[in-house]
Amino acid sequence: MNRLANATSPYLLQHKDNPVDWWPWCAQAFDEARRRDVPVLLSVGYSACHWCHVMAHESFEDAATAADMNTHFVNIKVDREERPDVDAVYMAAVQAMTGQGGWPMTALLTPDGEPFYTGTYFPPSPRHGMPAFRQVLGAVVTAWRERRSELQAAGAEVVRHLADLGPAPAGEITPEVLDEAAESLAGQYDPQRGGFGGAPKFPPSMCLEFLLRHAARTGSLRSLDIASLTCERMARGGLYDQLGGGFARYSVDAAWVVPHFEKMLNDNALLLRVYAHLWRQTGSSLAERVVRETAGFLLGELRTPQGGFASALDADSEGEEGRFYVWTPEQVGPVAAELFGVTDEGTFEHGASVLQLLSDPTDPAVWAAERARLLALREQRVRPGRDDKVVAAWNGLAIAALAESGALLGETAWVAAAAAAAEVLASVHLIEGRLRRTSRDGRVGDSAGVLEDYADVADGLLALASVTSSERWLTLAGVLLDAVLTHFLDDSGDLYDTADDAEHLLRRPRDATDNATPSGASAAAGALLGYAALTGSARHRQAAEKALAASAGLLPNHARFAGWAAAVCEAVLAGPAEVAVVGLPGPARDVLEATARRAAAPGAVVAVGDPDAQDPWAALLAERPAVDGRPAAYVCRAFVCARPVTSPEDLQLLLARTAHNQGP
Repeated sequence: MNRLANATSPYLLQHKDNPVDWWPWCAQAFDEARRRDVPVLLSVGYSACHWCHVMAHESFEDAATAADMNTHFVNIKVDREERPDVDAVYMAAVQAMTGQGGWPMTALLTPDGEPFYTGTYFPPSPRHGMPAFRQVLGAVVTAWRERRSELQAAGAEVVRHLADLGPAPAGEITPEVLDEAAESLAGQYDPQRGGFGGAPKFPPSMCLEFLLRHAARTGSLRSLDIASLTCERMARGGLYDQLGGGFARYSVDAAWVVPHFEKMLNDNALLLRVYAHLWRQTGSSLAERVVRETAGFLLGELRTPQGGFASALDADSEGEEGRFYVWTPEQVGPVAAELFGVTDEGTFEHGASVLQLLSDPTDPAVWAAERARLLALREQRVRPGRDDKVVAAWNGLAIAALAESGALLGETAWVAAAAAAAEVLASVHLIEGRLRRTSRDGRVGDSAGVLEDYADVADGLLALASVTSSERWLTLAGVLLDAVLTHFLDDSGDLYDTADDAEHLLRRPRDATDNATPSGASAAAGALLGYAALTGSARHRQAAEKALAASAGLLPNHARFAGWAAAVCEAVLAGPAEVAVVGLPGPARDVLEATARRAAAPGAVVAVGDPDAQDPWAALLAERPAVDGRPAAYVCRAFVCARPVTSPEDLQLLLARTAHNQGP
């Protein structure tokens, strides 16, 4: 057993019995490298990463390879989900040195942490132009002994290059810029299969959110069609689990047929919100079904005993990728084979097929019965492993999605689950006003929260506050956003991804691009904007617009990597709408609230309360009386409100005007 036995990361714990003498990321490991005068071998991955498992089995569990590593290196293992700051710094180095990146990430460092050789997966023997891992180690050992000054010079040059990576060029938030972004996405759109680009194809959740908001603001049918078709194709393909709900990480092909089978919390939280918004905007029955099934997946398969949400399910089970999810005709029977596209040729390996639903069944009852039968059969299989650490940022995304979807579809259990997850973050992750990034089994980890943690958790708490009319969650969101403004800004008002008192690395990471999740900057902009809309805080509004400027420069030419920033920009242009629904609880207030929540106005916030409350939970409700004793709705922008309305029809008209930037 090595030094990983006490880790809170399941990924690190997977390596605790390796013959490799692993260290966690810590100053002591680099001190040991200096004492021994050897390089550091840094290996970064995550629990659900298929090729991380492959390299572990091939190399890190091999006694001869481990002996080489232990003799000539100090070996550090990092969970990229636990330490996204370390991952960001060294992935930038990998990309600068090799032109590509991925996981597992392998970096050879000087004892001062400067990278001089990097790569990703290395096989145990030469393959497809890749050197064997032990060949790489041997070459590095020789070079360290005979040409150390060259390696040190190379490392110093990489550090200089990383230091030159400044913030993205600022841009303006204008209707023209967002139209250009929508045009850019349309130019990369796959009109037959949905999505953008070719294989591998990732679910573009943040771009879809932008397109839905763009359609709501501008009336663009093209933006709505792109979002609708992409959502439909993903939901019918193998990317979506047709039996248990939830989406896999990505499709290895361009048609969403064969996924990379790992299921991530962050992907499913973002997609849950997108499909809820698609249903809100179009009434699509397919979107509603996906919302219900994906929420069921989150609650049924990712909830932890403490009430948080686990990070991921592995792609592998019984040592094989996808084994839990694929079927042959003999296993499913002829009726299910026809319903789910299971063929003799198969769509996956060894003649097996990934289930798809290429068209709606002619007999829904038969489809439901076959689906339930196959699900029961699948439950007898060995399940994929679960990474049960709780990541603050991803739980924030899940809280927002479940709270909002639960309110839209009247599912109080989803809202309760969102509140339970918020309690975990508040009681376990929040220590003296500062967030820790991860916990496991109720034990908090040592890693400090990064910008996306503060921003996504704040955004989730704001959604929960809106749905539950809870001042507690609004106040806690304000605490987190105050920490953002205190600890993550530079002198010019731009945002870093790590706090000013975080561990010093080769560089202080700052990335405005949206990737698998919203960037810290765009997530912070959305949360700051929502908080300003509920409280009237000009300071938070100004900070949101400043944060967006860093991402807005990406929109005309790189919209695929700024989808969340574009979505928040749509909210800025639309106001966003601030809807105060006041009145005593009852059917009349309920219908106004439901109408407000069903509005597609980009980024709209809704606050519901008693007009006679002396101290309303949100400032938006203050001095908003009922009308002749009847519940009323106020539609505002920057706390300037139109005349209150008492009918849902009038409220719909007001919200439509606000979405199109015509008032309130």
